[in-house]
Amino acid sequence: MAYDVLVIGGGPAGLSAAQNVRARGRTVLVVSNPLEENPLWKAKEVDNYLGLPRVTGAELLTAFRRHAEDAGAEFLEGRALSALRSGEDWYVGVENAMVQGKAVVLAAGVVRGKKLPGEAELLGRGVSYCATCDGMLYRGKRVAVLGWTPSAKKEAEFLEGIGCEVVYFDRPRDCVIRGADKVEAVDCGGVTEAVEGVFLLRPAMAPGDLFPGLASEGGFVTVDRETRTNLPGVFAAGDCTGGPLQVSKAVGEGLIAGQRAAAFAAALK
Repeated sequence: MAYDVLVIGGGPAGLSAAQNVRARGRTVLVVSNPLEENPLWKAKEVDNYLGLPRVTGAELLTAFRRHAEDAGAEFLEGRALSALRSGEDWYVGVENAMVQGKAVVLAAGVVRGKKLPGEAELLGRGVSYCATCDGMLYRGKRVAVLGWTPSAKKEAEFLEGIGCEVVYFDRPRDCVIRGADKVEAVDCGGVTEAVEGVFLLRPAMAPGDLFPGLASEGGFVTVDRETRTNLPGVFAAGDCTGGPLQVSKAVGEGLIAGQRAAAFAAALK
């Protein structure tokens, strides 16, 4: 699937970017988790978005999504897990799919939480970020699923369906992944389980893990006033670029990023 622009994140910044890409006649795909998993969805009242006082977060997100859909933006539900540039195009792995774009708008919000002890060391040796991608490697084996989103339970059910014995940790804390050359156990909250694989299902990948070499400072993506990052064709908007973490700021940056990404893609045609 090839598009002019790929937008990673379906919150205010990403939806604003998508609508503005379409306003300039370019194709756009938004990769995101279900709308209900966006932190804004749970806000009972948003009272600082100009012109729409006392609206709920769910109402605001629903209106943003409808606007982008009506403009012709396309959507793919899932988590972006990898990205690489080949020639003039970016290729983004979304669970068991690969999508292609001339430009990318990174609008995945703030990734909360640091890497777990043992996560980086055992990545690819028992640690995975995608059950549907790597699950068959663990068929008939005992695995742990560490889920921080409601949709993580669906991936745990998928693993059970293909014959894995699954130990599920719901929104775990204080976790350690143990093993020498491969995963041997996981310890969460003082509970230790012997497993051969650990699936970490967070809402999103950290920007630096998704885009190796992406410049950041203080945990936020570094951008200029045009929302450009240090990587060619990659723009960033919203909470991932730093505070204030407000809807108005996210929508405004999304507008700029969408315009600039559309122009970048057009120049490559």
